[in-house]
Amino acid sequence: MIASILRKSGLKVGLYTSPHIIEFNERISINGENISDADIRLMAKIIEPIVEDMRGIGMQCTFFEVTTAMAFLFFKEMDVDYAVIEVGMGGRFDATNVIVPDVSVITTISVEHTSYLGDNVTKIAGEKAGIIKPKVPVVTVNVGEPLRVISEKAAEKGSPLIRVEDPESVVTKEDSVEFTYKNVTYTVGVPGTYQATNACMAIEAVIQLPQNYRYTGYIKEGLKDVKWPCRMQKLKDLPIILDVTHTRAGSKALANDISKIYGNVVTVFGALSDKDIKGILENISSVSSKLIITVPESERAADIEVIEKAARECMRDVTVIPSIDEALDHGMEVRGNQNLLVTGSFIMAEDALKWLKRTSAGY
Repeated sequence: MIASILRKSGLKVGLYTSPHIIEFNERISINGENISDADIRLMAKIIEPIVEDMRGIGMQCTFFEVTTAMAFLFFKEMDVDYAVIEVGMGGRFDATNVIVPDVSVITTISVEHTSYLGDNVTKIAGEKAGIIKPKVPVVTVNVGEPLRVISEKAAEKGSPLIRVEDPESVVTKEDSVEFTYKNVTYTVGVPGTYQATNACMAIEAVIQLPQNYRYTGYIKEGLKDVKWPCRMQKLKDLPIILDVTHTRAGSKALANDISKIYGNVVTVFGALSDKDIKGILENISSVSSKLIITVPESERAADIEVIEKAARECMRDVTVIPSIDEALDHGMEVRGNQNLLVTGSFIMAEDALKWLKRTSAGY
């Protein structure tokens, strides 16, 4: 959303996000255009000898560290006006945290990645707050314990803290969400009630930028034109909804919005092993007339037996189909006049899109 607003103001804007859904190129883009294969090879060629030198002295780079270096180098070479950088995981020790930004944003904190970030929200908030830099404004929507931790870190760093107000009059539709923030009405080109809150953070982040007068006039247009796939995305001319939700909090928001817009759905669900599977399924089952559980094509995928046990504790109509292609085929066969929701992870969205390319001519 921030990148879209800055683009509308006429700037050359780099955007670094993760993970990708179909192609690695999605992670690194400038003004909405993904990095080319040729530029990926060029960045890798420049970085490779440095990575090898580091390996030689016992400093083994991770995939994400190399990718981050490629993105930063590409943005430098392309002379972007602004780079919008998404943290990979956590914050304090994240590869992206070498930069000193004009503004930091900390979105809603929930319990995930516990083996890396800690087993409670206080520890996780401490890791997230690690991106706060001295005297750099930090925008957040958090409340309660996470807000306390963030506030303490901001005060320690002498960083202005902007706590985003809740949006009002939020109405989500199939392809957008409308809301009012500080007496101004906005439309965001991505569906989902929680996207209104995200948009409020984007608004406040842009306001905190140096020379913000150059960008604030483009907030409405930037939010309206933003596109972000697989966030409660209803596929055109198909009865399929894709969503990358993989947290308990995210699944609750998804279930509420699905209920309002679509009513009950048939759900194909798969997850990675480090997720709160029971918590997610408790929410998703509330809007699912049938639940088909499967295994995403990832070595990190949760065992089907684990998902099945959690699923049967939540609802009766559960079908177990380990092959994701067969699970999607079955979902389309039994959905009746309901939509098919595919959710649980980024990998599930990727697998569904690959399945569609094989089965739907021209998609």
